[in-house]
Amino acid sequence: QVQLVESGGGLVQPGGSLRLSCAASGSIFSITAMGWYRKAPGKERELVARITSAGLTNYADSVKGRFTISRDNAKNTVYLQMNSLKPDDTAVYYCNIFMGVVPIDYWGQGTQVTVSS
Repeated sequence: QVQLVESGGGLVQPGGSLRLSCAASGSIFSITAMGWYRKAPGKERELVARITSAGLTNYADSVKGRFTISRDNAKNTVYLQMNSLKPDDTAVYYCNIFMGVVPIDYWGQGTQVTVSS
């Protein structure tokens, strides 16, 4: 059993910042990557940022230079620092962990981020 608990979402004005956290617990082993995805109303779920066990990162073009993903391996926690937020960043953000001997995806319950004045 694996649990992913997200926190840090909320309402913020354009140009503001938020920091999302996701703590993984349970049968955690052989983590390949951890990341964040988001789904906005009427749109497909998309990758926001991902970080591998080796520390390699990749970002959606729309968030490069504004968002930073990081992880604390000892705590099995991944973070997403979001700066210069725009209304287009409004979405439900989902934590993801890709792990296992034959890796599969695990998902958090999602946290709402709303960017509005």
